[in-house]
Amino acid sequence: MGKLAWLGVGYPVLAHVAIATGSAALTLAAVGLLALLVLGPGLARGRPIAWGLAALVAAGMVALYRAGAEALPLYAPPIVITAAMAWLFGHTLLPGSRPLIERLILLIHPPEDPLPDGVIPYARKLTLAWTLLFVALSATNLALALCAAPGGLLLAAGVEPPVRVPREVWSAFGNLLDYLIIGAFFVGEYVYRRYRFPQQPYRGFVDFTLRAAKAGPRLFAAPARTADVRKPL
Repeated sequence: MGKLAWLGVGYPVLAHVAIATGSAALTLAAVGLLALLVLGPGLARGRPIAWGLAALVAAGMVALYRAGAEALPLYAPPIVITAAMAWLFGHTLLPGSRPLIERLILLIHPPEDPLPDGVIPYARKLTLAWTLLFVALSATNLALALCAAPGGLLLAAGVEPPVRVPREVWSAFGNLLDYLIIGAFFVGEYVYRRYRFPQQPYRGFVDFTLRAAKAGPRLFAAPARTADVRKPL
């Protein structure tokens, strides 16, 4: 895993600690890390636009700190990431497209291995379930961010929220619980799938996870509308 990936894993923890402790220094560090995650590839390549945006981010951080609103940028990632994941799964359910989980199944099953009956309809339903999960998480993150106090989005706009939610609660959900829910759904679905479809081409949970990770870059490179995209991994 690359350095930026490790930083991405550490960001939610840093963001939550910053919010929970009320530390302005840690909050600015979390905002800086967030900017690095977004602009890092461009900065590493010496892209002038990336360096220009970095300068704007630095100026914006100073302005937010002086206004006592340095935590505002931290509300965005939990909302944006889950919304992006909802789109990632959901747009493959559109007419004429192949559901994302179906693409994954076709990639990790060897072409000579017949698919069990019911797998393809199950793949569509599972793609829909992942979509709904991420929609629910994104909506919850948005609602908590709007009602967070102090410094929530509504209060920052001068509007009294219908109910005040402690900012630590928003952070615990958006920066930590989100990922626990996603992980629990992933593991729970795997257990159920092994029960419903016992004949699988992988040896266990770790082997399945590795195959799925290996197939990841090919999920959107593979034809989304052709009759067969099955290739052995």
